[in-house]
Amino acid sequence: MKFFPGYLSTEQQKDLLDQLVSAIEAAPFFVPRMPRTGKAFSVRMTNLGPLGWVADKENGYRYQSTHPETGQNWPQMPQTLLDIWADLTKCPANPEACLVNYYATSAKMGLHQDRDEETFEAPVLSISLGDRARFRVGGKSRKDKTSSFELSSGDIVMLDGDTRLAYHGIDRVIPQSSMLLDAHPTVFPDGGRVNLTLRRVTPF
Repeated sequence: MKFFPGYLSTEQQKDLLDQLVSAIEAAPFFVPRMPRTGKAFSVRMTNLGPLGWVADKENGYRYQSTHPETGQNWPQMPQTLLDIWADLTKCPANPEACLVNYYATSAKMGLHQDRDEETFEAPVLSISLGDRARFRVGGKSRKDKTSSFELSSGDIVMLDGDTRLAYHGIDRVIPQSSMLLDAHPTVFPDGGRVNLTLRRVTPF
């Protein structure tokens, strides 16, 4: 795992968030649901890029090219994200999906692996915007020992190599620890945190 604290400046964060807001207007947040039980996630999400990750009771976890509610193709990824990917991953192929997870102040994400992709050659890149969050990471088994640390707005985490399939999650969001999302109250009415997760889905 590689950690890039403060990779994005405040101005870069604001600019990226503005671009995200435009994309969210075209592809609104939806609530993914657990396979089998249909239980709703506590995060809301959308996607950018050729493919998007979705989850529901009927068809489980998967990638598809269209929004599950509007039926429209996902918006393109901003060039800013492609530039960050190229700079940090050195991967010869572009990411195909950018998950946009919105954590209101009470939202969290349990320990999980990112393993719905067809290939694990490329890393997973995670960009934090907004409130600080307690990030937890372990090993390739759910039983492995975990450790945690705080992620701040502008920080980036990369899971690569031996950590590509590491279990990880968000224990909690620290409310009102950033003012970044306050600039768009209609899109982010509860403040909170946005996480952008860039993934390569198919082999290259």
